[in-house]
Amino acid sequence: MTEVIVLNGGSSSGKSGIARCLQAVLPDPWLALGTDTLVDAMPASMQASDAGIEFAPDGQVIVGPEFRTLEAAWIEGVAAMARAGARIIVDEVFLGGADSQQRWQKALGELRVLWVGVRCDSAVAAGREVARGDRVIGMAASQADVVHRGMVYDLEVDTAHAESMECARTIAAHVS
Repeated sequence: MTEVIVLNGGSSSGKSGIARCLQAVLPDPWLALGTDTLVDAMPASMQASDAGIEFAPDGQVIVGPEFRTLEAAWIEGVAAMARAGARIIVDEVFLGGADSQQRWQKALGELRVLWVGVRCDSAVAAGREVARGDRVIGMAASQADVVHRGMVYDLEVDTAHAESMECARTIAAHVS
């Protein structure tokens, strides 16, 4: 039985919408947690420090050692919840590509994980980013491809060509 679904894609690629749709279509209750949850839980000072997380004016995201420490604890905590019986949908942005996936793989260990690449054309994601109004302009375009470098997925969906619910149904069909 799948215990964790990891959705990886750039900013504004549609991961959060897919996660909400998955919660609606999967028969059991699933928790949706993601990198935005982690960042929102951090003190504001973490966003004003080289050691924390910085959102550059061009959309680049720079993370420091204090962020990495908290992120490692976060990942272990999510894995512990899954081991305790919670089914988890992880909404992530693997800025480090394969290195980011390896950090999650190590923490998730023996858990049954469905790795899903959420792709979206950079121009489409950039348009969504502008419409949202809550992101640094340029983040979507800078992340659209880099988050998928070196990744190994069980499944990929493309939100530039399919709505969130259609993507969720495709993913749900692969949940065993």
